[in-house]
Amino acid sequence: MNLKRIGLDTSKAVFTLHGVDHDEKIVLRRNIKRAELEAFFAKLPPTLVALEACGGSHHWGRRLAALGHTVRLIPPQYVKPFVRRGKNDRNDAEAICEAASRPEMPIVPVKAAEQQADAIVLSARELLVRQRTQLVNAIRGHAAEFGIVAARSISHVPALLEVVAAEIAVPNSGIM
Repeated sequence: MNLKRIGLDTSKAVFTLHGVDHDEKIVLRRNIKRAELEAFFAKLPPTLVALEACGGSHHWGRRLAALGHTVRLIPPQYVKPFVRRGKNDRNDAEAICEAASRPEMPIVPVKAAEQQADAIVLSARELLVRQRTQLVNAIRGHAAEFGIVAARSISHVPALLEVVAAEIAVPNSGIM
């Protein structure tokens, strides 16, 4: 098979491939199971493989690059204009392949596993900080329902909770 470029649409179980030759003629349209993907690409000569930059794409980018392929991750907002018909896996794979043909197409570099692990820690921390802020704002808002107002800042929450617990106007069921 004389492939120039493959567009790969990833999913949970079945991936869709769309490949073109050097004349830009379609030579590959195939669905392939996740478990068979790596073996399929191991049999191919090195080629350009394009994926939409999304969850899991960095993993597959590393795996395919290790097999000798050139990997391009394209941001989804740049792939969308190339979808010609209704949205489905086959049309998405074709659009990814078409988007990768553009020389000025912005790409996302494939992250190393260490970079992704660092991003997980940062993401989890940001989530916890957001949840803490939501909780503090909810406590302040509920206290305001009973006329108890506290200054902004997490450092004022312990004093606010003491005032709420001591306030006679707050029923026991509302005390945190």
